[in-house]
Amino acid sequence: MSFLGHFQIFLFLYALLLISAQSRKTEHDTESSDDGAEGQRWAVLVAGSKEYENYRHQADICHAYQILRKGGLKDENIIVFMFDDIALNPKNPKRGVIINRPGGEDVYQGVPKDYTGEAVNAENFLNVILGNESGVTGGSGKVVKSGPNDNIFIYYADHGATGFMSMPTGEALYAEDFIKVLERMHLLKRYKKMVIYIEACESGSMFEGLLKTNLNIYAVTASSAEESCSGIYCGYTYPPSPPEYNGLCLGDEFSVSWLEDSELHDMRKETLKQQYQVVKRRTRSSHVCRFGSEELLNDYLVSYIGTNPENKNFSLAALTASQISNLSLVNTREIPLLYLRKKIQNAPVGSPERQEAQKNLIDEMNHRKQIDQNIIEILRLSLNQSNVLDLLTSTRTTGQPLVDDWDCFKTLVKIFKNQCGAKMEYGMKYAGALANICNMGVDVKQHRLCFSSAAQARKQNTDLFLVPFNSFTLSWLTRHSSIHVCFHRTLSYELTDQSARRRRYVCPDISLAFVVATDMTFLVHFGVDELPG
Repeated sequence: MSFLGHFQIFLFLYALLLISAQSRKTEHDTESSDDGAEGQRWAVLVAGSKEYENYRHQADICHAYQILRKGGLKDENIIVFMFDDIALNPKNPKRGVIINRPGGEDVYQGVPKDYTGEAVNAENFLNVILGNESGVTGGSGKVVKSGPNDNIFIYYADHGATGFMSMPTGEALYAEDFIKVLERMHLLKRYKKMVIYIEACESGSMFEGLLKTNLNIYAVTASSAEESCSGIYCGYTYPPSPPEYNGLCLGDEFSVSWLEDSELHDMRKETLKQQYQVVKRRTRSSHVCRFGSEELLNDYLVSYIGTNPENKNFSLAALTASQISNLSLVNTREIPLLYLRKKIQNAPVGSPERQEAQKNLIDEMNHRKQIDQNIIEILRLSLNQSNVLDLLTSTRTTGQPLVDDWDCFKTLVKIFKNQCGAKMEYGMKYAGALANICNMGVDVKQHRLCFSSAAQARKQNTDLFLVPFNSFTLSWLTRHSSIHVCFHRTLSYELTDQSARRRRYVCPDISLAFVVATDMTFLVHFGVDELPG
């Protein structure tokens, strides 16, 4: 063989050695060592709700734990927040088991109980990611003890509203407070890179116009600042949850999308950008959004959530999660209603279970009507405008934060919750309207008076009369718009020497004029002198 031939063979072998060495280097670089100088991987998982009807949030979080654990993260580096009232709940058809999809394996087994019950709150969460052990109350006391070479992954599954996410106890987690802690972590060099996934309605508002691009933080949200999300694997969808779950949703669309994608592939070869594209394609009911440092897009998933050794030979091109059908989805805010309707459908006619579900469904629907009417009247009183419908759902343009005066916004949210009974599941979809009040320069003290005056008017005028529900009284009521109606089952009364017809009832409901009929009777506070015959 000629000298040229030997030289070509030498070059070929040398190139192979270089490729092999680069491959080993890439594999090493994309997997953070748990105990080496390259830094550790940390993960914080948060289910921000409680009660059995919110099964899906804890199911999502438990599923995420299983993926992280198989991916090589150690338990001491994974911190879990969940109320832990689902697995052993009497309503759970599989006691001690939580599943995240029909026919799925138990994802509850082995999950650390770091923060449960009352310890699942915003203050603990912020102190945990900040590494502030002295600020934590209850729970295991475990915090993220990260340093400048460490990567952090945060996954939050919950109910959300414009500008905040709920917690099962204490105050909500507001965007402003979350961003301030993230910026402080960056200032203190508590991490090298951070990835945040959030499953919640209006979750884009947690970062829109707030998260800076120079913090080495990459965030992905299930929806924009103005959209709700959807549950998946529910009783009314395909594939349905098993019938014994009474239509309960086992997971959330965005969460299931990234969790199932992570299970399929060798995450040493899949980048954050590739997963974003897959999840965006699979999430049909809302617009998946990304924020922060796009330099992280080419990082491999293994640097944050590890990789299952069993998937070593799987490739992104060879195996991709199937598309989610629109028939598989249920709007998050409709899930409580669908769950109750399914319970009614499955319970025997005349049974206590059916009657209770019917009562709860009526109560929930009436509550929603009250909230709808309350927020319109609040906007009218606060802004002194009659046409306020455009302000119910509108928010600022893309790239701007929700609100400038966060103290004003927090105050209005608290009042709306405490005095009007607005719930995260429904009423807080109007949080954007409260932000609009603040953005229009309304004095919060003046606005408080608007709420208080409505509440006091109903507390002071508590003379109520029990009247029959018939066509005559209904016709009479429609001619007197000043009448305020209270739901029968919510009332208590102060016993007097008057007849039962003239008992002094105390109505805890502070909603504006709204007629609720049930059990063929309703209780009315008359704003006029006459009584119906």
